[in-house]
Amino acid sequence: MLVDGKIYLGASDRPEYLNLKYGNRHGLITGATGTGKTVSLQVLAEGFSAAGVPVFAADIKGDLSGIAKMGQAQGWQTKRAEDIGFTDYHDDVFPVIFWDLFGKQGHPVRATISEMGPVLLARILNLNDTQEGVLNITFRVADEEGLLLLDLKDLRALLGNVQERAKEISGRYGNVTTASIGAIQRALLVLEQQGADHFFGERALAIADLMRVDADGRGFVSILAADQLMQSPRLYATFLLWLLSELFEELPEVGDVDKPKLVFFFDEAHLLFDDAPKALIDKVEQVVKLIRSKGVGVYFVTQNPVDIPESVLAQLANRVQHALRAYTPREQKAVKVAADTFRPNPAFSTAEAITQLGIGEALVSVLEDKGVPSMVGRTLIRPPSAQVGPITPAERDFIIANSPVGGLYDTVIDRESAYEVLQKRAREKQLADERAKYDAERQADADRYAKERERLEKAAAPRRTSTRQTPTEAAVNSFARTVANRLGNALVRGILGGLKGKR
Repeated sequence: MLVDGKIYLGASDRPEYLNLKYGNRHGLITGATGTGKTVSLQVLAEGFSAAGVPVFAADIKGDLSGIAKMGQAQGWQTKRAEDIGFTDYHDDVFPVIFWDLFGKQGHPVRATISEMGPVLLARILNLNDTQEGVLNITFRVADEEGLLLLDLKDLRALLGNVQERAKEISGRYGNVTTASIGAIQRALLVLEQQGADHFFGERALAIADLMRVDADGRGFVSILAADQLMQSPRLYATFLLWLLSELFEELPEVGDVDKPKLVFFFDEAHLLFDDAPKALIDKVEQVVKLIRSKGVGVYFVTQNPVDIPESVLAQLANRVQHALRAYTPREQKAVKVAADTFRPNPAFSTAEAITQLGIGEALVSVLEDKGVPSMVGRTLIRPPSAQVGPITPAERDFIIANSPVGGLYDTVIDRESAYEVLQKRAREKQLADERAKYDAERQADADRYAKERERLEKAAAPRRTSTRQTPTEAAVNSFARTVANRLGNALVRGILGGLKGKR
């Protein structure tokens, strides 16, 4: 039953295979709760891994973790294998790396603010054009001033700095208003309250660590613990969109390949689109369209196909549709939408079959030769080879401890970045201001001292301010003149008397 270059999915009136050559043409797994979506996801993940294709999958309930443990076929698995004639069925185990944005059930997953970039971040924060412009200016300032934007505190600090320098920066790049800065800060707060402070930082996830292959040539299955993450839909959407964008930017163009370079499974995909602005949906559509040429396949897993925007839904070529219920008008519409996306099979009504499928059954249509969709088949999905259901916490801890990326991401790195640099600048400015204030106060004191000294010196100096004599001075001078005259007269008489005596 196993065929090289194909993944065996199960059997309808014929064996159903997914051709690895078209594995990067994306896919969709849908169905109501309890109809077997997780088993179908595990079957596909096992198939890609066995073919040497690395897999990334979000694990909502923890059930997918069983792929890391050797299966022990239960009764229903053995019976189903017999029912579909799966003679090659055997127990197996697959290489797994566990990840967790919160670092509790796996290696932490982080990205830097710089890697996220202003355009993608603006879409995640649902900013308007003016606010997005201010965010772009902020990133430009960071580039020009050599400020690293690694985590949320870096971006918050720089936004505050830009606001303080609004007049200077507005003159260079355009108007920066307090209102726009405030709106961005509030949007960041919403993201932060959902746990984004765990996601933004270093060491940032290296895409190469999601594309590992073990010594036996099997692709590692990277499983993201998403049970807690589901309570933070904005953060979940942020992470998924960043990951796709990062892959698109880093991976080279490969065109059509024999098998994908990497395959993603995004469970609870509606969280990526619920209440999402059009700009965000456009970005997802763009990435999904273009990332195929990078050799990456994206598979959305959700309850209802109407959860996926039509523009994105049109890109999903490989489909596994489990049972849907049609009790309400919305559910009836969903059934019709799902039925209309399949290539009809004259043997049955697709719309009727969707509501009649049992657990483990699905309508399957994949791309065949020349990329033509196969005729939809009512398929009994093959049983997984690894354990079905979650592993124990102890087993998970053991796998994490022996992981090929062990020690690379477990410790937070908080090197000097925008926050620290701006804090340092603020302290230096404060010290400079205090020094200037101190110097000014000292100079003022010196000026006051000089003035007071001058005043005191003047007060202690003689008070004569003109050449006019005082009465006392006039009397003394008059007395002196009188004495001098008398002495002069006496001297004259003495001389004359002497002359007379000589006669």
